Amino acid sequence: MEKGKILIIDDEDIVLRSCQRALSPAGYDVRVAKNGIDGLKMLETEAFAVVLTDLKMPDLDGIEVLRRIRETWPDIEVIIITGYQTVETAVKAIKLGAFDYIEKPFSPEQILSVIRNAIERRTKQ
Repeated sequence: MEKGKILIIDDEDIVLRSCQRALSPAGYDVRVAKNGIDGLKMLETEAFAVVLTDLKMPDLDGIEVLRRIRETWPDIEVIIITGYQTVETAVKAIKLGAFDYIEKPFSPEQILSVIRNAIERRTKQ
């Protein structure tokens, strides 16, 4: 792994593309999944440093994706991305072990910063 392999799980193409555009030129190996089920299947066959997952998705929501990642792959840092920011959800995500919580719309600088911090924390463990 060079800088790190990142999995982005979101049902919106625009979010997947914008994350790829921000992270790939910075040296990250980016993979995408359109829903939580596909994302979890990818985790079974590939090693990732960080997962960015949308909170609101049609099949599994981001909280359930986070729960399953914590149970099976506890060393992966998980970042929740959402357009539906509420204090309760943010607190719940952090209590369940999310590394951070980013509100949409986010800038390329924001996404790069939180990914760098997550990978830095991961390498210190």
